[in-house]
Amino acid sequence: MTTDRKTTTIQDVARIANVSTATVSRALSAPDKVSEGTRARVSKAIRATGYTLNQAGRSLRQRSAKTILVAIPDIRNPFFSLILDAIEREAASRGFGVLVLNLYFGHETIRRLQDFLLSNRADGLLLLDGSVDMHMLRELAEQAAEIPLVVACEEIPNSGFHTVLTDNVEAAERATQHLIDLGHRKIAHLVGPDHNVVARERLVGYLKALNRAGLPALPEWQLRGNFDMESGFAASARFLGVADRPSAVFAANDEAAIGFLSGLRNHGLICPRDVSVVGFDDLGVAAHYAPPLTTMRQPRETLGRMAAEALIDLVENPGVIAAPLRIVLRSELVVRESTSRAPIQVTAKAAEIVAS
Repeated sequence: MTTDRKTTTIQDVARIANVSTATVSRALSAPDKVSEGTRARVSKAIRATGYTLNQAGRSLRQRSAKTILVAIPDIRNPFFSLILDAIEREAASRGFGVLVLNLYFGHETIRRLQDFLLSNRADGLLLLDGSVDMHMLRELAEQAAEIPLVVACEEIPNSGFHTVLTDNVEAAERATQHLIDLGHRKIAHLVGPDHNVVARERLVGYLKALNRAGLPALPEWQLRGNFDMESGFAASARFLGVADRPSAVFAANDEAAIGFLSGLRNHGLICPRDVSVVGFDDLGVAAHYAPPLTTMRQPRETLGRMAAEALIDLVENPGVIAAPLRIVLRSELVVRESTSRAPIQVTAKAAEIVAS
């Protein structure tokens, strides 16, 4: 049986040989690490499919493509713009090009990711998405010597991968503490998507700050969102329906915070007079919204530069960095006009005294 040579991928070879794509890669790049029987099956499958590597039957890693692959969860998200710019600048300074792959479209794009790496179109992977299928990543990680991998922005717990990120728990604690320091005692949190590790970490930081201050963290004060303006806008309506409504909100990112502020305005509430709001990321729009948004500024340019630097170091010096890198950067609290001191709470007794 043969397949179309123009569309044949390493996955086709793996399926016919009844092995993983990682095994096909090892059979081609490090045949001494694969049993004779497996090598024979892979060779037979390659002949059957007509599979080639860059139109030549050469080893996957014999020649550098001088290119790194950057995979992001959603290319439409403005959060990644500064990071991608910094990655491209660092790569260009080292003589490398950059390919960007949008993972937004799911499983088929993951297969494309494998094909990019295992067909030598890129020398390494810089992954900006912590929710990628772990089975696939571990399969790629089996070939660590051939395919360097760095995870940035979102950590994959207990993965053992090289990682560059910001401390989301600590930053979320400081964001919440800022509201506490302003006298707010009832603080809500606009939570990110359940599956996202960053959202979970920022929720942990919010809860830690409240617990340390001895303040309540009611479940109805945790408003579910999805890191976008639409979910923030929708959360504002749920916030207005809370019986014991908080005077402040910490949003898991700026886009959700801006959507939330827009929703509040539609319902006649004024920020920060009625509700103080803190975001996270410091997107370009944060400083120019009305009111300008208090937020945690992630060092996105530094993160992108250091992640690209780490990956290219791994590409150029394979095996030199033995232990996994873990670089943790600190975010900065940027105070603007969306937060103010909590309104003075007048007790019923005090109101009677004033009235008399």
